[in-house]
Amino acid sequence: MKKILTLAALFVAALTASAQKFAMVDMEYIMSNIPAYERANEQLNQISRKWQAEVEALDQEAKTLYKNYQNEGVFLSEQQKKDREQAIVDKEKEASELKKKYFGPQGELFKKRTALIQPIQEEVYNAIKDLATSKGFQLVMDRADNAGILFASPSIDISNDVLSKLGYAQ
Repeated sequence: MKKILTLAALFVAALTASAQKFAMVDMEYIMSNIPAYERANEQLNQISRKWQAEVEALDQEAKTLYKNYQNEGVFLSEQQKKDREQAIVDKEKEASELKKKYFGPQGELFKKRTALIQPIQEEVYNAIKDLATSKGFQLVMDRADNAGILFASPSIDISNDVLSKLGYAQ
């Protein structure tokens, strides 16, 4: 009796598993074929380089102040030394605060990325969701993440379908 129940449970599990439909997408491939995403990334890179240059300029100013302080230290009075040390600390703090403002977890770059990239990601997500619903997929995985995927048949890759739905025919 126990063997029959075990066999019946395995049979039901096999039928259930075969009825499920899966699909794969390659988000890197999809995003690289969306011109707006590429433009947004380039814009973010330009902004990031500009802001990084600003931070590096402040760091360099602090290093120059420190180097001058070391060279001139023996000729300075105690008050002048304290003033110079404070100027160095202030410049380093200014550089650190600017770096945090631009590149911190809730910094300007994060906000800019959210404003530029999130609408595109939502559009792609909605296209994937619509395709999954219309074609009866219970699960759509991203092959770009390689989340433990050892093999995936190209026949279940719907990346080009997603691009077509978004108006970027391949």
